[in-house]
Amino acid sequence: MNQRSLPLLAAVVTMLLWASAFIVIRSVGPHISPGALALGRLLTGTIALGAVALARRRPIPRGRPLLLVLGYGGLWFGIYAVLVNAAERHLDAGTTALVVNLGPILIAVLAGLFLGEGFPRPLLAGLAVAFAGVAIIAAATSTGRHDTAGVLFALGAAALYAVGVLLQKQALATVDPFTATWLGCAAGAAACLPFAGDLVHDLGSASGGTVAGMVYLGLFPTAIAFATWAYALRRMDAGRLSVSSYLVPVFTVVLSWLVLGEVPTALALAGGALCLAGVAVTRLPARAPERVRS
Repeated sequence: MNQRSLPLLAAVVTMLLWASAFIVIRSVGPHISPGALALGRLLTGTIALGAVALARRRPIPRGRPLLLVLGYGGLWFGIYAVLVNAAERHLDAGTTALVVNLGPILIAVLAGLFLGEGFPRPLLAGLAVAFAGVAIIAAATSTGRHDTAGVLFALGAAALYAVGVLLQKQALATVDPFTATWLGCAAGAAACLPFAGDLVHDLGSASGGTVAGMVYLGLFPTAIAFATWAYALRRMDAGRLSVSSYLVPVFTVVLSWLVLGEVPTALALAGGALCLAGVAVTRLPARAPERVRS
């Protein structure tokens, strides 16, 4: 396989696993409180990644790189997960996806301003097209369940997603993707430790299926997906990679159809097509500025 295509493949794997998380959260969410679910998921991921790190004897970064890893781990891996879980208790899935997907737009703006990535036209056009697709999917899947608290939770999650990606992009300049994921996951788990009592309480009455769902979230959408994300982010611009997040609603619709038997409406399929088109547009080469003839 062409080495240049590996980051794209890693991004697709990430989006598929993140999409599957929405399906599982919908199943286990009613049985575990938002903070407890985030903590259980992150503890599972930290243990799995830590076992690999111990076997491979990964070095721990120091100084500013370590602070960056701990910062995005606590904000994105930890608090973000709590806010998304809480938002889904107040909003329907479509509205949650719509608000949280403001994140890639924020990432593109912040990366252009602070990471020197600029604002290439294909990126801006692709963002607009893909977000329009998410809006259509949200309209097609909305049940009308929403309130102010849920919107605020989702907006907070979008902001933490954006800040987390920018901090991680800087950390990956000197920290390898696996170590960045392992320590970030551990930092997120530490940020969620105040919910330890809730986790113990909820697991005491949880079914085997609920526990299995939480473990799945920790191993696949967390440990593996964030590792493949970090691999891709180290090799791609943050703004362009973040647009791939618009594949998540598309994959979620398809997985809901295959796993839950929820047949998508024509409107949802049209929105999915727009999302795919928007992501494709961002892959177009930016035109070089024309020279002025003298």
